[in-house]
Amino acid sequence: MSPNSPKVAIHTHGCKLNQADSQVLARQFQASGFTMVRSASQADVIVLNSCTVTANSDSKARQYLRRARRNNPDALVVATGCYAQRSKSELSAMEAVSLVLDNRDKPTLVSIIADELNVPFESHKKIHTEPAYSRSRSMIKIQEGCDQICAYCIVPKVRGRERSIPPNEIVSQINDRFASGCQEVVLTGTQLGTYGFDLPGVSLTGLLQHILAVTRIKRLRISSLQAQEITPDLLELWDDHRLCPHFHIPLQSGSDTILKSMRRRYNTDQFRETVELVRKTIPDAGITTDIIVGFPQEGVKEFAESYSFARSMHFSDMHVFPYSIRPGTSAAYLDKQVDDTKKKERTGQMLELAAMAMREFRQASIGQIRPVLWEPARRNKLDQVWSGLTDNYLRVKANINLELSNTLTDTRLTGLDGDWMTGDIVPR
Repeated sequence: MSPNSPKVAIHTHGCKLNQADSQVLARQFQASGFTMVRSASQADVIVLNSCTVTANSDSKARQYLRRARRNNPDALVVATGCYAQRSKSELSAMEAVSLVLDNRDKPTLVSIIADELNVPFESHKKIHTEPAYSRSRSMIKIQEGCDQICAYCIVPKVRGRERSIPPNEIVSQINDRFASGCQEVVLTGTQLGTYGFDLPGVSLTGLLQHILAVTRIKRLRISSLQAQEITPDLLELWDDHRLCPHFHIPLQSGSDTILKSMRRRYNTDQFRETVELVRKTIPDAGITTDIIVGFPQEGVKEFAESYSFARSMHFSDMHVFPYSIRPGTSAAYLDKQVDDTKKKERTGQMLELAAMAMREFRQASIGQIRPVLWEPARRNKLDQVWSGLTDNYLRVKANINLELSNTLTDTRLTGLDGDWMTGDIVPR
């Protein structure tokens, strides 16, 4: 690769699906002769892969684009992703932005940028290496789009209808990632549980069985599943230790009244049954969730129900979001919108609950021995500080003068340091 090749920095907002898209783009850039860099200030091309799930997501995108332009005035600043899909004209009007390419443009994004820079585009090349910053774990998209049409959600409008990627393509990507050094792949998508509905004889359970049978990947993680999609047959697959015992199951609200208004496809009783099934089948599984606070018609009673239910679930972590009106969704037109002051107060209460739940789960994990996948080290004055993830999605750090980068080790969880676990390597 030429030392004069254009340098590209990709910055990603939002979900693991966006992370998967960004990793694909990074590989495509490398295959076409570009050089990937971490720092936007060093880049000739800055790509923001944006999110638009909340108004705050939009605001963060605009802030990043302006900062990127301010810190690197000569760079080609490109906005892509879901915000670009939802409001291309709004981003195009920004002086900081050179080019706006929506989700539909992602397959040709690299060639478009090559044309903008007047540099050769080498689409025939194939690269088998991961960018250095993503070598331990890799996101792999198995489907895209959503047909659920929840009342609050803009995703179906920016990601389109559900469509599954054929199993052979997924396996090929996993094998490529494994060959390049990845120890873990995370299967991502908008609606994973319905994977394969558009492919004859294909299902998520069948896909996982196939991956486990024909690949040598060390760890396989599922990014998110809906409560109604988790079945005993699916959970039986976790007898294979390569499947990580971590389940992200979006709750959104612990009030049945609000769940119905949201058009979610379960109630709290069904959600509880799913969580109990997971814990019975897979002890010590980490169960994380999403919760929306301040959805229209959420009064004192409904919030209290949501808070109480969330507390009873003993999640290992909770992602809390104040409801944000998204133009084009049905919830934007509902009566009894909750005022911002109440949203802020309730969000604070739910965040305190999230912190308590996270702390309790981690305290209960002290003394356990769990496999940890270690990431590249950060050096301090005395030794190496290593960061890694357990199979059930706990962040662990260890201070030790050993080379652990991109390795899997059994690790004894010894204590808490803020939100992190501390750990000691268990000798083989």
